[in-house]
Amino acid sequence: MATFKYIAKDINSKKYHGKREVNSREELVTLLRSENLYLLKCKEIVKEEDRKKMKLNDLSEFCRELGTMVSSGISLIMAMNIIAKRTPNPKLQALYKDIYVKLQQGLSLSDALAAQGEMFPSLMINMFRASESTGMLDKTSMKLATQFDKDNKLQNKVKSAMMYPMILVVVTIFVVIAVFTLILPNFFDMFGDAPIPLITQVMFGISKAMIANWEWFLIGVLIIICIITMSMRVTKIRFAWDKFKVHCPKVGYLTKIIYTARFARSMSSLYTSGVSMLNSLALARGTINNVYIASQFDEVIKQVRDGTNLSQAISIIDGFDPKLASSVYIGEESGKLDQTLLNVADDFDYEAELATEKMVTLLQPLMIIILGVIIGTIIISVMLPLYSLYGSIGSS
Repeated sequence: MATFKYIAKDINSKKYHGKREVNSREELVTLLRSENLYLLKCKEIVKEEDRKKMKLNDLSEFCRELGTMVSSGISLIMAMNIIAKRTPNPKLQALYKDIYVKLQQGLSLSDALAAQGEMFPSLMINMFRASESTGMLDKTSMKLATQFDKDNKLQNKVKSAMMYPMILVVVTIFVVIAVFTLILPNFFDMFGDAPIPLITQVMFGISKAMIANWEWFLIGVLIIICIITMSMRVTKIRFAWDKFKVHCPKVGYLTKIIYTARFARSMSSLYTSGVSMLNSLALARGTINNVYIASQFDEVIKQVRDGTNLSQAISIIDGFDPKLASSVYIGEESGKLDQTLLNVADDFDYEAELATEKMVTLLQPLMIIILGVIIGTIIISVMLPLYSLYGSIGSS
């Protein structure tokens, strides 16, 4: 079922506005006719909760099943009907049924997918649109399945790699809270009127403030999290942060490899599926997920449109590994750019996995050092006055 927002009129030309849930526009016309109303204009409404993009593993499974059935000789409409019936997820089942209905109405697969709002990535829609004119729907589906599967694996590797540092961050926060609220208060009255070092006074002051105003500390932490989250939506801040990620010492080289791998894989899939070079560049830009790098593509597209080779155009991008431009140049000179893009994509996928592992290798000891410095500072702040106290007792 789809929801249509419509404008209709009766026999006296009085206009009516409303919404109806029907299977198609034709059904809406029939329903309004039964109420002596005539449809003037209608538009399908995509609900906000349905506009969330599909997960990579769901996209991979969908493309693989579709490609397998189409290559076996099953018609596209029949294949879509089978996928809709076999899907256990109710939301995906409703989505696939709607695509099936639109295919029955005569829409192409790319248009049926585009009608689902932002559920399907533009890269996928445009690759299907190109394959519809070349008759390579099955091969394009399998190619997309492979790409989404690799993207999903790389994404999961990054998430699992970041899990340990995140656990260390959480542990550090809880340890610091426990030390300041449970351990340090036991030393407040121990030193009496003895002189206390400045570092100890600072630690005791923080401890007393956290105990007396713990709710304000909690509110402050939540506000800081909200500010950081909201600031990432500000264009200038997001731009500066994304630029920093590719120039950060040690980590910058690793992030460049990951961004280059994403672009190479997307560009390879698009170009080898028959999408034009300019459209491939425009679509691949959206898959990088880095505002700073994406902002440089306007100049790249302009140069390619003016006749500049792809290798020379992408060499100006700050944020890609230089190996990409060199490899593309070899492909252009040999006349095998499509195959070269495939090979480059595979190479950078492998390097991206290694880069992710190296990134974790750097982050883990860094987080342990930070935790050690914090705990060490607190211990020193307590031990200094203790040594002073014992010294004064010994001298007396």
